[in-house]
Amino acid sequence: MGNPEGKKERDGFADAINRAAFGKERVLLRRRGRAVAAVVPIEDLRFLEDLEDRIDLVEAKAALAQANKKGAQSLDAILKELGL
Repeated sequence: MGNPEGKKERDGFADAINRAAFGKERVLLRRRGRAVAAVVPIEDLRFLEDLEDRIDLVEAKAALAQANKKGAQSLDAILKELGL
């Protein structure tokens, strides 16, 4: 006879996807009343990925500047320091 709850869940998920894709909404998915995931417009995801890339670049430049200022350690020295 099927699972009426399963259809309800599929309909809810399809609605969340449509709201994000076409309504540009950020939709929280909940389990037992607790937010566990989100469906976001693809533009939001791309923005977050670009932001992460920019943060990584700033951190890499800072690490490189520190290495240039203090000198870089060899891989062997780092492994020895870590006991590896």
